[in-house]
Amino acid sequence: MCDHLRDWTDIKTPQKHECEECVKVGGQWLHLRTCQTCGATFCCDSSPGRHASKHAASAGHPVAISAEPGERWAWCYRDEIFREY
Repeated sequence: MCDHLRDWTDIKTPQKHECEECVKVGGQWLHLRTCQTCGATFCCDSSPGRHASKHAASAGHPVAISAEPGERWAWCYRDEIFREY
């Protein structure tokens, strides 16, 4: 396990079930991810905008969780490691 996932303890859940960036530009998303550094929610890499990956790269926020109901997993974008919680 990477340091980012090992040291992660405070789970930030989505405040809204929508991609913040897609809403701004009128885009659509398939699945959502919530950043565990700032709590923002963005679309996954299967979505046209790929906003979660872009956010992780530009903001330097490595860990996101699935914001999909019933899913309990996290992904570290920097180390490309998956963890269930």
